[in-house]
Amino acid sequence: MDARLDYLSTPLTLKFVKHLSSAGALLRDSALPAATQELVRLRASQINGCGFCTDMHTKEALHAGESQQRLHLVAAWREATVFTEAERAALELTEQGTRIADSAGGVTDQAWANAAKHYDDDQLAALVSLIALINAYNRMNVIVRQPAGDYQPGMFG
Repeated sequence: MDARLDYLSTPLTLKFVKHLSSAGALLRDSALPAATQELVRLRASQINGCGFCTDMHTKEALHAGESQQRLHLVAAWREATVFTEAERAALELTEQGTRIADSAGGVTDQAWANAAKHYDDDQLAALVSLIALINAYNRMNVIVRQPAGDYQPGMFG
């Protein structure tokens, strides 16, 4: 299976992806815990059906030392006992922020307040930005049918 569009051979998308990557680097260096960041990326990618990003972030999380048990349970995080309360708040915000079209009010006040109990303003800003960024990547990859399965950790530096 080939992607409908090769990002690296199209000047506009190449520039756009470089800007997204710069935003991603800024977020990776933020105060939001690295493990939380990978869980958020993985959960949004699962919801959006982005095979490429699901593959990528599962492998990156494993490479960074995340346990397979926790990664296997991300899709069922509500029933799992392996996530901290802060991670659960981030996953809830991720789900609501990814499924905006599924609820009339967008993200609930309760989900926001719960996240705010666990993260300071800088971390919340990083979390909101990360949710927006991974959703942008997911949508691009789903639209072009970016194939999944061949990603290697660190492949994009």
